This record gives sequence, C-alpha cells and structure tokens, in this order.
Amino acid sequence: MVADLSIDGVLVPGLLAVALVALALTLIASGLLARLGLYRFFAYRPLVGLSLFVILVELLVRLVPLLEKMK
Repeated sequence: MVADLSIDGVLVPGLLAVALVALALTLIASGLLARLGLYRFFAYRPLVGLSLFVILVELLVRLVPLLEKMK
C-alpha cells in the first residue's frame, strides 16, 4: 500500500495523494476525449469519467511501489 507523506510535519494519507493525481489525470483525459469527439461512442459520459478515475487510481497504486524501489 502507499505510505503516508509528510509535508512540513503534516501527515497526508498516501491514498489521498494518489487520488488527487488520478483526479488530475482524469480531467486531462476527459478533456482530451471531449476535444477529439470520442465521447459520442459512449452512452453515459459520467460513467466513463468515473471509470477512468477508478482505472487510474488502480494503476497509480500499483506503480507507486515500483517507483519507490527505483530510488
């Protein structure tokens, strides 16, 4: 699991940091899908956004330990 982060002595849960990064990436991906007109292939746009967020959170949770080992 993702460890807690210490920012100036304040502990921030690691999952919160991962979720914020995933949210930013979701907004970028959603904007890209909208600009390219790919949302027309999906029946329910909010479900696509939620699915993107869940997928990105899972990918980041799996990638963070690998990045920590590289240090």
